[in-house]
Amino acid sequence: MTQRAVILAAGTASRFGGQKLLAPLNGAPLIAHALAAVAHLPTVLVASPALEPFRGTARFVANAEPERGMTHSLRLANAAIDAGDALLVLLADMPWMTRGIVDAVLAQAGDADVCYPTRDGIGGHPVYFSPRARDRIAALPDGDALKSLRDDPHLVRRTIALEADGAYRDVDRPGDIGVS
Repeated sequence: MTQRAVILAAGTASRFGGQKLLAPLNGAPLIAHALAAVAHLPTVLVASPALEPFRGTARFVANAEPERGMTHSLRLANAAIDAGDALLVLLADMPWMTRGIVDAVLAQAGDADVCYPTRDGIGGHPVYFSPRARDRIAALPDGDALKSLRDDPHLVRRTIALEADGAYRDVDRPGDIGVS
């Protein structure tokens, strides 16, 4: 079974006021930070067509309907890869994600269907989905219903205590990355 990273990067960035994934942080656009965290894995990037030049070695899947939400992006990625592969889903607006966080989740996934970090009862990213869990993706409704799949009582779930801020911190507004 191959473990594939899926970066969801097709959001509308309405709170940010524009294409936040091109905003710079430490000399690189936000999208570059997400790609760097999973550079050691085969990766699918689901994003608006404007981000294709930033895909690096990732397989690019265009989402022309970002208003349909995160679940639609996940369905696009799910359909683009082999059914026997596991997915490690992360959000492109989490530029403090690191390879260490990614590898910690993958190391603990084992035979679980779903694995993700937690801190103080709050779930973080990335979220691992086994092929068995992926079977349920096509039936998810549009919107941001990833939590419903993550918390599905029919799946074997494993959480890992992880304090690393990058697993929980995202960018919503320009001030989150020091831009006014």
